[in-house]
Amino acid sequence: MISILKKYWGYDSFRGIQKDIIDSITAGKDTLGLMPTGGGKSVTFQVPALAKPGLCIVITPLIALMKDQVEHLRDRGINAVAIYSGMSHDEILKTLENCIFSDVKLLYISPERLASELFQVKVRRMRVSFITVDEAHCISQWGYDFRPSYLHIAEIRKIIPNAPVLALTATATPEVVDDIQKQLLFKEPNVFRMSFKRDNLAYVVRTTADKTAELVHILKNTQGSSIVYVRSRKRTKEIAELLASQEISSTYYHAGLEHSTKEQRQDQWQAGQIRVMVATNAFGMGIDKPDVRTVIHIDLPSSIEAYFQEAGRAGRDGMKAYAVLLYNNSDRHKLLKRIDDTFPEKDYIKKVYDHLAYFFQIGVGSGEGYTFEFNIDKFCTAFGHFPTRVNAALTILQRAGYIEYEPDPDNQSRVKFILSRDELYRLGENSKDEETVTTALLRSYGGLFVDYHYIDEGFVAQEANLSHTAVYQALKTLSKKHIIDFIPRRNIPIIKYTRDREDGCDIIISKEVYEHRKEQFARRITAMLNYTANDRKCRSRQLLSYFGEKKSAKCSQCDVCLSHSSDYMSEEMLQPAKEQITALLSDRCHHNLSEVANLPLDSLIIDEALEQLLADEVIYNDGNTVILA
Repeated sequence: MISILKKYWGYDSFRGIQKDIIDSITAGKDTLGLMPTGGGKSVTFQVPALAKPGLCIVITPLIALMKDQVEHLRDRGINAVAIYSGMSHDEILKTLENCIFSDVKLLYISPERLASELFQVKVRRMRVSFITVDEAHCISQWGYDFRPSYLHIAEIRKIIPNAPVLALTATATPEVVDDIQKQLLFKEPNVFRMSFKRDNLAYVVRTTADKTAELVHILKNTQGSSIVYVRSRKRTKEIAELLASQEISSTYYHAGLEHSTKEQRQDQWQAGQIRVMVATNAFGMGIDKPDVRTVIHIDLPSSIEAYFQEAGRAGRDGMKAYAVLLYNNSDRHKLLKRIDDTFPEKDYIKKVYDHLAYFFQIGVGSGEGYTFEFNIDKFCTAFGHFPTRVNAALTILQRAGYIEYEPDPDNQSRVKFILSRDELYRLGENSKDEETVTTALLRSYGGLFVDYHYIDEGFVAQEANLSHTAVYQALKTLSKKHIIDFIPRRNIPIIKYTRDREDGCDIIISKEVYEHRKEQFARRITAMLNYTANDRKCRSRQLLSYFGEKKSAKCSQCDVCLSHSSDYMSEEMLQPAKEQITALLSDRCHHNLSEVANLPLDSLIIDEALEQLLADEVIYNDGNTVILA
């Protein structure tokens, strides 16, 4: 294994738990690896994929990551391929055939593609060494980022039962760790953990009445690349423009932008041409920029998991970095409101289900398999709903199995030439822009005379050296002239009925789908709020404790540690007091705080020892009494 690592990556040794994971999956054992962002996850499957005969299937939801890793692997002389949205049927078929007949070592694929009949037929003929599941927490319904498409992985395991599974994640609570192994059909529990502690990352919660002013202040008083996270797409543009007005180089990023725009902005930021990326949570997964010095959250995430992963994008080069969470008094109300917004009442969900049927004119007992474009604004206007609650209701209906709901489909533009190549060359009356766009299309995409192909209008604009608007107008005109058939990009949500429509009053929304998940969501919200409010326990220790690491040292660099630095006494001074307190409580009965105060020790030392024991959850406080945990 070391020889492969040295040959292709240039490293002389593995880091952390990389070798343990590699040895486990190489031995054919189902394996779960918990590694923090920047811990070197990719090596744990790429190295054994080269060492073992056959190919490794890598399941990941990140198209950008797929393309990036495939490109880097090919640059190293490794045969890797990917299947993702935007590829034609012929391209997918050719790729799958190569996986059967050629020496492909890694096949990257999105979880949505696993359910296709074509893939399930072809995978039976592949020699699969093992299956890698990236972002494995997405398979757990108790996790913060559950994706139903991940449940298809269990089906693939049944088709190729001899292929072990390597699951990898950077964020999983103990409960989610158990659920990942259950959902992926592990033959036996097998977990390797790497501490999530980041010695170079200082976590800060800053309370401020004016978040934007504080943001500008932080960025003007720090140096280096930054990410600023906000919750809405609209806010990304607003904050980026605000920063630009303060002469802070910035741009913005969200899921609604075109591929070419995303790639251009991401490339500019990664190259250091732009300092600050203002983004929704659509930005960051799979981004490998080691020198990010600050990650700033203007809005509170809905979970510690989401915050930890996003904050962890700072300081991956090991140099000092900061993760700053801006907080004010209105945040608590906003975060608690998300519970009701995400889980509207069951009667409301049933009403939305009925209104959906009226909207699409689906009668009771029919509709299974029907797919519709869903104009959510038109729907809300027609029936007096609000988009946020409708979106939540449809998500719950999907989990309950009544519909498939794709709120943000990535439907690229499609083009096919109607005229033959010879007829095209005989044309003489097209404008200069039309000629330029035609040339750019033919230069950039193959097979346009045979079938429809997805195109990226932004990329065509770059190739043609025209504005996006000019390219769009040229494509529309060429289509009107019947030279091409142009199907514009549409970002309209899609709904598919997975079963015949029923009366809303008869649909069943189980406790597993609703009550249990709402309770989990509320607990994550509460944990996030507790993190912002707890100004006695080291931020790093709070985060690590949430993920099951109960014994960790103070970081001595977060806002809590620094604010109490003058109060803290040495461990040598406190240890005798801690031992006497735990000895007093060893009978596991409740003891009044006055009993603890009467121990033959300095009162300041007793107070600090109590604070630390409570913060470390060694003891619990129940009013005026304490008890050993």
